[in-house]
Amino acid sequence: MSSAVKDHLMIDLNLAIDRNPEGPAPQLELGHLDTLWLQVTGTVCNLACLHCFISCGPKNESHPFMELEEVRRAVETAAEMGVKEFYFTGGEPFMHPQIREMIALTLEHGPLSVLTNGVLIDEELAGWLAEVFRTSRYNFDVRVSLDGTTPEENDAIRGRHTFEKILSGAQRLHQAGLNPVFTVTTCHAELAESAGRQRFFDLLAERGITRPRLKFLAPFKIGREERRGGAYEDFERLREGMLDEEARQSLQCSSCRMVTAKGVYPCPILIEEEGARMGDTLEDAMGPIKLDHPACYTCFVEGVTCRT
Repeated sequence: MSSAVKDHLMIDLNLAIDRNPEGPAPQLELGHLDTLWLQVTGTVCNLACLHCFISCGPKNESHPFMELEEVRRAVETAAEMGVKEFYFTGGEPFMHPQIREMIALTLEHGPLSVLTNGVLIDEELAGWLAEVFRTSRYNFDVRVSLDGTTPEENDAIRGRHTFEKILSGAQRLHQAGLNPVFTVTTCHAELAESAGRQRFFDLLAERGITRPRLKFLAPFKIGREERRGGAYEDFERLREGMLDEEARQSLQCSSCRMVTAKGVYPCPILIEEEGARMGDTLEDAMGPIKLDHPACYTCFVEGVTCRT
């Protein structure tokens, strides 16, 4: 979202809050299923990051691993619906013993991005992923999460000694011929500013990644991030009348759904939120949603999209 559009939306938001502080939450129709997310490893992860909005970790099996056939059914159903791109997330997708089969079958139907912390990417896996990138008929991306330009910054969020492990995995991808996207959550406020972002470009250039690709995301104040950075305020809610048509179309939930082993949800953010589950299958989840969760406020105010 451009800064001009975001400023316009912020003005509208402030006016809307003044006009209707206690109104009902707006509803949002699914315009078209452009993007399908799959929580392939559920909430199981090799890390337990302090800002994780779904509190993933080694012992969190709230959402278990998806079976290969579950992934196949969801991908094929979405393809029949005209989906344009797929995303794998977790948890940590590369913990799944059948992740390569899942990647291969999904790339038969459309572009795919895999979101990872990068820790498990050794030379053999990096080489295989790079070969997939070179030979797939559709675009293939790997997104690596990094939350600081120093061990002190990153490891305070992602855990001790993760800074070098993450960068090493990303470097292996780059050296094999697949240039990863780095996702940075702006838990450190200065990373949202131009000087902080420039530090990332400088860091990656020092590591030999000469054409860095960066995506910055605002944190969501749910899950572990609620304990780390504080909860949402009462006023941080969307109300009827705040969203014009441009704003509605900018929200990613107007064109995506999330599939997990436990059912279908509007987006990747809300899979642990009570009442967010829409049904067992994609067909069950084609209806409108109510934007009544405070995380919806972050998506609107910050112009957030989880898409690459």
